[in-house]
Amino acid sequence: MQTSITEQFLATKAGREAENILRACVHCGFCTATCPTYQLLGDELDGPRGRIYLIKQLLEGQPVTRVTQQHLDRCLTCRACETTCPSGVQYGRLVDIGRELVEQRVARPTGEKLQRLVLRKLLPYPGRFSVLLNLAQLVKPLLPAAFKNKLPVKQTPTQRAVNQHTRKMLILEGCAQSVTTPNTNEAVSRVLDKLGISLISPAGQGCCGAVSQHMAASAEAREFIKTNIDTWWPHIENGAEAIIITASGCGVQVKDYGHLLADDPQYASKARTVSELCRDVSEVLAAEDLSVLNIKAGSRVAFHSPCTLQHGQQLNGLVEGILQQLGFELTEVPDSHLCCGSAGTYSILQPELSQQLLSNKLQALNTEQPDVIVTANVGCQLHLNTRTQKPVKHWIELLDPAALL
Repeated sequence: MQTSITEQFLATKAGREAENILRACVHCGFCTATCPTYQLLGDELDGPRGRIYLIKQLLEGQPVTRVTQQHLDRCLTCRACETTCPSGVQYGRLVDIGRELVEQRVARPTGEKLQRLVLRKLLPYPGRFSVLLNLAQLVKPLLPAAFKNKLPVKQTPTQRAVNQHTRKMLILEGCAQSVTTPNTNEAVSRVLDKLGISLISPAGQGCCGAVSQHMAASAEAREFIKTNIDTWWPHIENGAEAIIITASGCGVQVKDYGHLLADDPQYASKARTVSELCRDVSEVLAAEDLSVLNIKAGSRVAFHSPCTLQHGQQLNGLVEGILQQLGFELTEVPDSHLCCGSAGTYSILQPELSQQLLSNKLQALNTEQPDVIVTANVGCQLHLNTRTQKPVKHWIELLDPAALL
């Protein structure tokens, strides 16, 4: 793609990065075939190619409007287009740059501004989020039906494995996950304990930064990133083998730390190391002898592969392979490449589109009437749970020794 980026933008790191990404695009349109919002709306500007043109126009000095902002807002950042793209266009990074530049130039209505600010100041902070969730659960009978359905049932944490092993790995607790589904990481601790691996959960770690990053608050995201690096670094120096992530959305973000802090002289090297050590829990288990878990599988399982796992981290098929290896029967899930509509804060900010995607996804997941639905990301798990009577779990819970006793 030919570009005429203005000198104003070429003088910035983000502008130069955006130009390189734009130049890789060959206008082929393959991306539209796998874009969930294009499939729903049929509007070129609600597909990757159209959004790329909108960002290109901005960088070339053309006016941007509220309409531009709305088309970028409607993007799920699912990155299915990246999996499809024959030219390797880094669309996810481009749309982050575009959103931040538009945010600086287009005023939002007060209600939208407030909603986004509340999400940024609430979700990444487990203490704040827990207080609000507890309060909402107390008054649940008084809440509107639409809100009741979205309110997650707070789990009571189970016992984490405490055995000490020579092999040690760090684990990101996560923000929303640590409050709503803490048993995911508790299950991981028990599974890894059986494999002779201890988990370290350092005090002081926090949100991975994804909420801020995808809501055009990159400076805020960088502060979350630096806090995590500072917290993990002493343990990395002491020989921690990996940083395990059980929420695939967080995994995409942490694996990108090296890129996001590449221009920071104090943190660039450490950020690269952290990204290299980051592992989705499926990557860790795929390298281990799982026969010691003594799994007696019998369930029919529908696996929802989160976009952040299959498109963001390019780990499509890894979890499925582990489950099949252990004897679980995986049911067919049509259009498994499509997003469920959770997409971080998308289910809150774009409820109508999100609900359409959720309906489609649940229909696909229930095609062969599984016993249980499993996934690899807390956002997807909570989102799917709002509209199905079928149990929805993190897939690692199927391997949990405590659940198998």
